[in-house]
Amino acid sequence: MLETLSRGFRNARLKLQGKAELNEESVSDALRDVRVSLIEADVELDVVKAFLQRVKERTLGRVVQIKAPKGFQVGPADYFIKACYDELEELMGGTDATLDLDGKPTLIMMVGLQGSGKTTTAGKLARLLQKQGKKPMLVAADIYRPAAVDQLTTIGRKINVPVFSIKGMDPVQLCVTAVTQARNVGRDVVIFDTAGRLAIDETLMQELEGIKSKTNPQNVLFVCDAMIGQDAVRTAAEFDRRLSFSGFVLTKFDGDARGGAALSIKHVTGKPVMYLGMGEGLDKLEEFRPAGLASRILGFGDVVGLMKDFEQVVDKEKAEKDAVKMLKGDFTFDDFAQQLKMIKSMGSLKDVMSKLPMMDELMSQVPAEALDDYELVKVEAMIQSMTNQERHNPDKMNESRMKRIAKGSGRTVGEVKDLLERFKMTRQMMKQVGTMSGLFGNAKEARQMQRQMAQMAQAAGMGGAAGGMGGGMGGEGGLPALPAFTKEDLAARRAKTKDARKARKKQRK
Repeated sequence: MLETLSRGFRNARLKLQGKAELNEESVSDALRDVRVSLIEADVELDVVKAFLQRVKERTLGRVVQIKAPKGFQVGPADYFIKACYDELEELMGGTDATLDLDGKPTLIMMVGLQGSGKTTTAGKLARLLQKQGKKPMLVAADIYRPAAVDQLTTIGRKINVPVFSIKGMDPVQLCVTAVTQARNVGRDVVIFDTAGRLAIDETLMQELEGIKSKTNPQNVLFVCDAMIGQDAVRTAAEFDRRLSFSGFVLTKFDGDARGGAALSIKHVTGKPVMYLGMGEGLDKLEEFRPAGLASRILGFGDVVGLMKDFEQVVDKEKAEKDAVKMLKGDFTFDDFAQQLKMIKSMGSLKDVMSKLPMMDELMSQVPAEALDDYELVKVEAMIQSMTNQERHNPDKMNESRMKRIAKGSGRTVGEVKDLLERFKMTRQMMKQVGTMSGLFGNAKEARQMQRQMAQMAQAAGMGGAAGGMGGGMGGEGGLPALPAFTKEDLAARRAKTKDARKARKKQRK
């Protein structure tokens, strides 16, 4: 999705590795890759020029201290990426991007061209507000597109939200009547799904202006297809001139969108991106976080966004218990199946992986079929073909059992063997992490594991990246610094482990 944008920043970072000073030559060379990447991603040309100039002003002439506090290695590449991160966040944010929900009822008008996803987005927004404790009502004001009313009615039925429509009524009068109806039945949010066209025409704009003047909505959201690049920016500018909308919803952002619209649209119109449509499901609408998208573009993932997705599908107490079980090595195929269901409910496998730090480079080396969501379906089928005894005691698996599982799931014996090997490897690895982290072991092993991980990261070329995350991006306006592993931490962990052992002995007595 953001590979075109990320490639330029990744190449720029590599060019600056090992340099001690950010001079005119090195910065210009790095920015050349960024410029090409931004233009290929359909970022508006004036936006590209302004962005590059600001990054250059931030970085030019900076002499970098190679050794940063707490042992992190920080180089010119890290200072450069920090400047890019700050400018990307400023480019996409810096404006209030929240809905005005103070109306009684609150009115939200969805506008945009035909095919941009207005009707589905109206349903997604109703679902999101419903989760926040609101009582939304949908209004089918698109009376021209065939089956538009039926589509919205079906969506409303799925999410248990009423849909207001009167056959043959003028859209302007329909919206006015819907507001009165919402007050009568106690609905506190009204969402107008208005008509669109294949291109902007005067008839459409006059109708939308009529709805806005008669109902005076607190929020006018322009729904924009993220895949149409610069056309989205030009169309948005015209809609904003006629309707002065509140903000944007970028749809189809999980497809082949190159991300240019997200960077250009706020700069050109001055209006913020408020939501991203990230999938077909009615729960796949997320609030836009400039910091999260900037971090993903630079290859550092979006851990905050991932945690928000995680919180929506997982019970916190159960998750903590499951984590303790895994770290003790007490992990069965039933637990494995539950984890797969959780991942599927969070979105596509590729989207979840893209929010993990440093995964952009790894994902480019992984075959596309390995990140296919159908792979999860195959694994589920094999687990469901196992008996309860096999799921809880994988070590008892033999050749005849694997043949039966393969036959029952429609897979091959080789695939069942691969699943079993991966499962055992994962279980053993999690047990080692739990033991050596100090949770179930001692501080000496924890120190040894910390040293080994640092050596592995350095050997893999991740030292600079870690510095960029911890030293270069830590502090004011950036990403949080990574914690250092100190002697005081070891002492505290050792004391905590000792106290826990004493408490267990006391309970036994």
